[in-house]
Parts: sequence; structure tokens; C-alpha cells
Amino acid sequence: MIAAIIQARTSSKRLPGKVLMPLLGMPMLGRQIERVRHARTLDEIVVATSHDPSDQALVDFCQSINIRCVRGDLDDVLERYHLAAEVVGASVIVRLTGDCPLCDPGVIDALVDKYAMGGFDYVSNTLSPTFPDGLDTEAFSRQALDTAYRCAELPSEREHVTSYIKNSEAFTKFNFENDVDLSGLRWTIDEPEDFELIRRIFEELYPQNPMFGMSDILNLLERHSAWSDLNRHIGRDEGYARSLMEDETYERADRDDEPATPKPWI
Repeated sequence: MIAAIIQARTSSKRLPGKVLMPLLGMPMLGRQIERVRHARTLDEIVVATSHDPSDQALVDFCQSINIRCVRGDLDDVLERYHLAAEVVGASVIVRLTGDCPLCDPGVIDALVDKYAMGGFDYVSNTLSPTFPDGLDTEAFSRQALDTAYRCAELPSEREHVTSYIKNSEAFTKFNFENDVDLSGLRWTIDEPEDFELIRRIFEELYPQNPMFGMSDILNLLERHSAWSDLNRHIGRDEGYARSLMEDETYERADRDDEPATPKPWI
């Protein structure tokens, strides 16, 4: 069974509550789920959020649109994925993040089709990005997830879910590439400028075609070239870079025989 697991929380450091910010009258997460539901390769969609009280509104929203929601540790996102996969009985996991409301069901299907051909534990369009930031999609086996859950120790590996899989030689991996390198485009939401761009895109394209795709967005941005300048100054994967800095603190504490952060997964 192939399950899309969407990680989401309301306690974002840079833009708190972003997953529930309204896009055309619906929370942003709802617009993303609306698009993910059109992916033909998925058997199940589940949102993985936290036990933190701040995420209760997110849970209530998921229940209102009949989407299963699994709650786990706030910071150990890998633990959330492991729990969600267990709850729904997933054999293949498609990882999505709740700050990407422009995710493209066509990209999801093409990537999952590649995974289904066999030969790889992990197929992703993020190993060497060629798609716009915001169309990130990863597909991997339940076995790979279980191994990462048991073995990953660094803070970055627990927070960013697939970091252990990407960096381990124990797994076979494939980078799913676009025909043209569009990795310089930013269609994810971390800052107010990101949301402004996404809001404009939805307001322009959704009324005519709710399931507008990547090509529709590219055509729109060609007509409104200045729009991409709204968030061009924001770097890709800034959150991951911060996690790597936390890894250094974690490893230094280990070397100095200081008490490190407890490892609840052991």
C-alpha cells in the first residue's frame, strides 16, 4: 500500500501557523491535500503532526475534510513518519511537506511510477534538485524507513526524515530529474514573501483550473516575470542548514562526554 505522508505543524519558527493560512478561503494545507488527492498512484493520505496543543486546530481541520491525522513528537519528525506508516500499514511511503501547496499530482505519479519499476530503495527529485523548490517528492520503502528510525541519531536525521537514507550507502537511490533545471524557482512557503507569491498564483489560476500544473505556473510567471523576484532572496533548504549546526553541538557534547539529548527511539 502506497501512502502519502504529509508532515505539518503550526509552530513554524519563520512563519507560525502557515499551514492554516487561507488560500482562496481554505487553509493552505487543505489546498495541498486537494491536489494530492488527484494523484492516481496513492492509496492513502495521512497528515503527521505533533502532540503539541498548538496543533489541535490542524487536527480538527483534517478531521473536517476526512483526512487521517497521526500525532507524534514535535521535533522527531522521523518518529512521526514511522508511527504514521505503522498506523496505515504502508509498504511504500511518499514524503511530502505541508508547506508546499503547489505540489503537482503529475510529478508525484511520475516519480512513484519510477519507484514502482523496482531497483531502488529511495527515489526522489531532491538528491540533485531540478524541479522548483516546492515540488519536492520522495518515495521509499517501509524497510528503509524502519532502518532509518532505528539507526538515525543526529538531530538533522530525526528532523528531516530521509537524511539518514540519503547519506547511507546501505540504500539504493535514484534522482528523478526534470527535463530542464528549474531548481532556482521557489514555490514553497517559509516566509511572508513566499506566501504572497503562492497567493497570487492561486488567485490567478485556480478559478479557471483548480488542478493547474507546473506548466501552467511557468506560463503565468513568464507573463508576470517580476513575481519570482518576491522571494528570490530566500535560500533553499535553510532549515536543513540550521539542523546541521545542531548536529555539530550534538557531536561535540558526545565527544566531551557531556549528556547529549536522550534518544527515545533506542
